[in-house]
This record gives sequence, structure tokens and C-alpha cells, in this order.
Amino acid sequence: MALLRSYVSGSWHTAADEGVPLHDAATGEEVARISSKGVDFAGALEYGRRVGGPALRELTFHQRAALLKALASHLREHREELYALSARTGATLGDSKFDIDGGIGVLFSYASKGKRELPNDTVYVEGNVEPLSRGGTFVAQHIATPLRGVAVQINAFNFPVWGPLEKFAPAFLAGVPSLVKPASSTAYLTARLVELIVESGILPEGSLQFVAGSVGDLLDHVTAQDLVSFTGSASTAQKLRAHPAIIRNAVRFNAEADSLNCSILGPDAVPGTTEFDLFVKQLTTEMTVKAGQKCTAIRRAFVPAALLDDVAAAASARLAKVTVGNPAAEGVRMGALASLEQREEVRRSLKALLDAGSVVFGDPEQVDVVDADAERGAFISPVLLKADPERTEPHEVEAFGPVSTLMPYTSTEQVVDFAARGGGSLAGSVVSADKEFVRDVVLGAAPFHGRLLVLDAEDAKESTGHGSPMPQLVHGGPGRAGGGEEMGGVRGVLHHLQRTAVQGSPAVLSAVTGRWVTGAPRAEGDVHPFRKSLAELRIGDSVTAGPRTVSQSDVDHFAEFTGDTFYAHTDPEAAAANPLFGGIVAHGYLVVSFAAGLFVSPEPGPVLANYGLENLRFLTPVKVGDSLTVTLTAKQITPRIDQEYGEVRWDADVTNAEGESVAKYDVLTLVSKEQP
Repeated sequence: MALLRSYVSGSWHTAADEGVPLHDAATGEEVARISSKGVDFAGALEYGRRVGGPALRELTFHQRAALLKALASHLREHREELYALSARTGATLGDSKFDIDGGIGVLFSYASKGKRELPNDTVYVEGNVEPLSRGGTFVAQHIATPLRGVAVQINAFNFPVWGPLEKFAPAFLAGVPSLVKPASSTAYLTARLVELIVESGILPEGSLQFVAGSVGDLLDHVTAQDLVSFTGSASTAQKLRAHPAIIRNAVRFNAEADSLNCSILGPDAVPGTTEFDLFVKQLTTEMTVKAGQKCTAIRRAFVPAALLDDVAAAASARLAKVTVGNPAAEGVRMGALASLEQREEVRRSLKALLDAGSVVFGDPEQVDVVDADAERGAFISPVLLKADPERTEPHEVEAFGPVSTLMPYTSTEQVVDFAARGGGSLAGSVVSADKEFVRDVVLGAAPFHGRLLVLDAEDAKESTGHGSPMPQLVHGGPGRAGGGEEMGGVRGVLHHLQRTAVQGSPAVLSAVTGRWVTGAPRAEGDVHPFRKSLAELRIGDSVTAGPRTVSQSDVDHFAEFTGDTFYAHTDPEAAAANPLFGGIVAHGYLVVSFAAGLFVSPEPGPVLANYGLENLRFLTPVKVGDSLTVTLTAKQITPRIDQEYGEVRWDADVTNAEGESVAKYDVLTLVSKEQP
């Protein structure tokens, strides 16, 4: 059988030994062999730092986002091949789509977020400028830049495509190369994924490396600039976290580990309600998708004591309709566990759980299967238990398979306490239409969960479900769940960046960040900045226009024309009594309109459109007779890599005759890259 190859230091590596056999989860047939013998792990890390890192850091966030989108499109064309190989892991077609389409979706999501939420630059500027002196000549701002190491990603067996891609995407977008090490039992699917990526030629060399087999002495060589991300058991996470090199170098370590996730049925959700049916359907779905081998699956199902028998009966009826067998066979709804070893591990965990309860549905030792040998394949029946929630076992033992435990509760306070006894979870859900109950449970359980889904009749049709992590949201949880965070949109990207506070003059901050900072030099020339294309425009290009005097007729006309007859603009006596105004004042939007009339260059040119204002603040009331001047300064220039135009953010400062700022805001425009 084929010996899986590693991809390190720019080439494919085949181990010198025969490797360890990997088996088809459904048939028991040997699929491939795996070994990392002979891999130079220190060299692989150095290659990533020396080759992959510089290549990625030359690209802007937008350029990296475009490559992620291209990669996602490429992989989407090869889904059928990946589905077929995924079936050998015991996954049904639905399971395979959950894994493969989900992973590709993460790439698309990060590509979109990179383009929409990150700058077309190599530096990420975080937060506002912080004034550090009275005169404004000493200021500071936080920037974030890519770490100069490698993101080492050690993944679990249950999601051989989604697992690697959900770690790779934010690292790549951040500009940090990845070294992926999948769990061995399903590594043949990850190996093919990496082959497809390498063959595409889309990614810069060194940005992705792959190890098939043991990590050997890999962690001995991590530095303070590297990162380690792990998905798997809590015990293994603890060992890795305590590795001497990780401790010594304060290596960023992210873990997503065991999680005794819970779902809570509200007292209002009695049989016959939509919420009751949603709870039962969600529970049985979470038990059987991927044969329950999901870190987010429901392990503990808390129901009102009076509804325990109703839920048990309804869930058993649904589970009885689940056909187990060869995932390639028609009508099979649940495939095999990933390996025979995993099945034995689930059975051992079940024995511990049965000390605290009893079986409601299923038999851990036997199951009828379709088109397969029940012993050669890693098949197991869905098993629903019920237990005393005061026992410790249901809150400490995770059977990582199609297993869940029903437990009763009698009050909101009690069920919140039971939820917390899991020691920290990735995901929880509350199924109820009672908003007060939901609020109390969510706020009570939130400190112990990374994510909470509230499911009811209103959101059910569009909900992605209890067990579906979304790339826009944090995937992680406190305590037993690992204490880490994966994904989470831009949060996941920032995990791979170093935040640095830069202190200096406004001119220095403008030079470092590529954004004009108040107090930095402005350049007012003979050419209006609106007459400049992106190729000609520079940060700090500015125009000052005005003054324009505000008359009583201006205020009256604006009030009549817009219908904004608020008393401060129309009632002299009431306006005079207002301590903020002391008399009639101009509308704030009249001030903004006058400012636009002052700074605009009206002829056709490179400025295509004004698409909004941000951060608008009215600082000083404008009274009749005040003269207004506006200073407009190019603050940030963001070319769009896939368009013939880009975005320009302008700083607008409207002042009165005394030089006081009456309004400050950002003007957003679209500007052609070249002169039309």
C-alpha cells in the first residue's frame, strides 16, 4: 500500500521504513501506511521561517485574501474526489460535506473578511491614536505585525479537512506559514488535500508544510516567534502545553480539547411545542452526524424533570430510524467510527458512564449494520443514557462517539450549576421560547462556554445548529475545553500577529502606519486632492476651504426644507434656555453639508463617489453669524486589487472663526487608480 509522504522544506519526503498501516473504518481494509521517519523537523521549521514567512509578509492582507479565495475555488473543483476518500474514514456523504465543504467555506469566509475588514497593507493598525502629551507632539498607537515563525498545527482525526483548513486560513491571512500534522488514523485524506494544494501552485512556497506521522522532536525546536495549535484530548493538550520549549520560550499555545457540551430544554418546551421537537431533533442529529465524533457534539442533555420520560421516548423513536452501516450504501445515515481503537475507547468510556446511569436506547456491544461487517468495521450503535446529574461521571467522562446522556433538573439555578460542572465547554445550547429563562441561563452559563446557541421557532429555519462552528465566531472554550480560541474572524488572525505600542511624534506614527495622524504634516499644493488619482495621491495631501458664514436664513431654510424643526433651530426662547446652546444653533447636518460644499471639486475626475461618513462628532455649537472653514486631509489610501479604483479615507475638520473644531469626521470616497 502507498506510504503517505510528508511535504517539508520544499519537497516531498518518503519515510525510509514501511510505516504503520491505516485502515478503512468501514471495511477494515488497509488504505495506506504512515511514517515520518527521516523528517528533519528543525529544518522544516527553519525553512518555513526563512522561505515561507518572507514570501507571505511581502503580500498585503488583501493579496493573501485573494489567494485564499483562489485556493477555495480550486479545492471546490476536487470535492468529489475528497468525498470518495472521506468515505473510507467512516463518513457518510453528509458527514463528508460537513467536513470538506465546511473547510472550503472557512477559506472563502477568511478571504471575504480579509478583503472587507483588513487593510490592503502589511501592517494592521489597532485602535485610535492615544495622546500622551498636552501639546500633541507625543502620541502612540498599537500596530500588529506577523510573527516571524511558523504556526505548528496538530489536528484531530475527526475532521481531516476542516480541521487543518480552519487553522491554516487565519494563519495564512496573518502572513504566518503553517506546518500541519494530522492525526494518523485519517491522515490519508489530509495528505490528499495537501497534494491538491501543492499541485495547484497557488500558495507561495514555504507557506504550507505537512507531516505524515509522528512529530518526533518537532516541538524541541519551536521558538518565541512560533505558535502551536492543538486539537485533541485534554490530557494530550496538557502534555504539549507543558513541553519545556513551549514553556521556556513562552510560545503561543492554543488548545481545543475535550468538551462535555450541553443542551438545555426550557420548562416551556413541553411536548407539542416547536421547541420540544427542535430539542429532540437537534439531540439525535448531534449524536449521529460524524457518528458523534465532533468536539461540539451534545454530551449532556438537561431537561425538566417532568419531561425526562417524554424526551427519552421521542429521542429513542428518532434514533430507531437511524440506519448504521457502510457510508457508501444507500440509506445509511450513520457510518463508522474512525478506527477500531476509537470504538474500544468509546466502549470503555461508556462503562464508566453506566456506573452513574442506564441505557435508554442502543447497545454498546452490538449493532445491525448495512453492507458491512460489524466487527471488521468500527461500527457502534447510537447510545442514549439517562443519569443522575449529581453524580460526577456524566460531567467528567466523554465518550467520543454517538453517545449522549439525559439528565433532569428542577430549577434555572440548578441547570446553570449542572452546565458549569462540565468544567468548561466549547458549545452549549438553550432550546426555549421563554426569554427570561433564556437570559438567566445564557448569562449564568456564559463564563463556562465559548459559544451558546439559543434555538427557538423564530431562528430554527436559518440556524446552523448546535454543533456547527462558524469562522466568523470564536471556536474554543475555557477550562477543560482548552482555554483557547480558534477562528473568530479577525480575532483568529490577530492571534498570529504581535501587538506593539509605537510611541513618537504624529509624523513618525504616520510614517510607520501609513495613515495620516492629526498633528502630522499636511501638503497643500496647487492641485486639489480631488483632482489626483490613487497613483498621484499621497497620505497628508490636503485642502483648506472657506470661510462660509452661517446666516439665520440658512438655518430657517434647512429646517423647512428637511422638516427638522427641533426647537434648538427654530424656537429662540427655548433654545436660549438650553444650557448647551444658549440660543439658536445651526443643524449639525447643515454644518456637514456646508463643509462638503466648501471642499468639493465638482468637475468630473478621479473621484468616483462619496460612499459614507464615519466617526462623525459635533463638538461645538454653531450659531448664526459663525464662519466655517474645513480642512480635508487624505488619511488612508486603500487600492482594491481586483478593481480599477480604491478607497480613500479623508480626515475632515470643520472649525469656526476662533479655530475651534465644531465637527470632526471621516469622509469615504472611491477614487480611480489612474486619471480617467
